[in-house]
Amino acid sequence: MLRLPTLAQEFNCQVSLNYDQLEGNSYAYLTELEDRIGDYVNDFRWTDIQFQEKERIKCLIQISIESGNSNFDFSGRVIFSVLRPIHSTVTETNSIILNDDNWQFNYPQGKTLIHDELQFENLTGTLDFFMNVILGYDFDSFSKLGGTPYFQKAQNVVDLAQTTSAIGWSRTANNRRNRFNLVNDLLNPSYEPLRRAYYSYHRLGLDQFTLDAEAARKEIIDAITLIRDAKRRATSNYLFDIFFDTKAREIAGIFGEAEASIKRQAYSLLLETDQGHLSEYSGLQN
Repeated sequence: MLRLPTLAQEFNCQVSLNYDQLEGNSYAYLTELEDRIGDYVNDFRWTDIQFQEKERIKCLIQISIESGNSNFDFSGRVIFSVLRPIHSTVTETNSIILNDDNWQFNYPQGKTLIHDELQFENLTGTLDFFMNVILGYDFDSFSKLGGTPYFQKAQNVVDLAQTTSAIGWSRTANNRRNRFNLVNDLLNPSYEPLRRAYYSYHRLGLDQFTLDAEAARKEIIDAITLIRDAKRRATSNYLFDIFFDTKAREIAGIFGEAEASIKRQAYSLLLETDQGHLSEYSGLQN
């Protein structure tokens, strides 16, 4: 009998929720929110693409709730850590790490999380926003600017949030490091070189590394050069900081075993492009 491949949703995410900072026992029910968010993310069909089980995007969603009140209003922070397989290997790379320090939402016990693209709600809306941003980054890593449709979906969430008084969605929220500016920059043509470099780094660099490490390193140097040139013209470092916060340690490892001349070339480039992680790159000076 012919066995068809098993199809699956796009995400395979684990959720970790910490509410230790809240006082009293009345918040113990928040433990249920881990599973509800996991089901919300993993069981929904986010795209029209047919994913196989092995293609599902792995991620870890770490939520830290820092305050709450009797109206079930909570605030805290969330980190999304996303993994991407490296072609022809059994290893994975941290494709992107996204932080949000200004998540406020309402969650009474037993609340049902519902996908609704026409009405905004801050708990599900924030999840919708970031899952589409993650999809955008994932598709960008496999095809040039392939993530645009998903960044546009994230933009739709931002637009819908503007019709409410929800906190954390305006252009000026949290000193430019916010959801509004994140997706605005991702869709800004000025930052397309960074997105193209993201593709080259993953598809032409990491995915080819086991086949030809020297050629892969050259592709990665070309990608970082493209990032350097784009950063010189940019008005914001937000997307560049996200990239290097995710990739600095990996980049140091990629060039750590290269020939001395390649090490020096990489370090010189990184010295100009990513001064925030020079301690990670110090070994490339030798």
